[in-house]
Amino acid sequence: MKLFHKKTQPLPFPPDRYEPVLRRSICTGETTACARERETGKVHDLLLIRTEQELKQFAADYGVDPEDIPIIY
Repeated sequence: MKLFHKKTQPLPFPPDRYEPVLRRSICTGETTACARERETGKVHDLLLIRTEQELKQFAADYGVDPEDIPIIY
């Protein structure tokens, strides 16, 4: 029995209503992966991006190219 394992989760937002964005802090440069509602523009934080590998995994999970994810400040 595994006690600690990575669980696979479904997409937390439907792609037709939300788009993936990166929110970056102006002061510290901290990057957060978010989902932005297409209609209202409201942003929902999903996870903290600490490494390039985490960014690539986020992009792969949502089927987008890391270069195509918009950055908001």
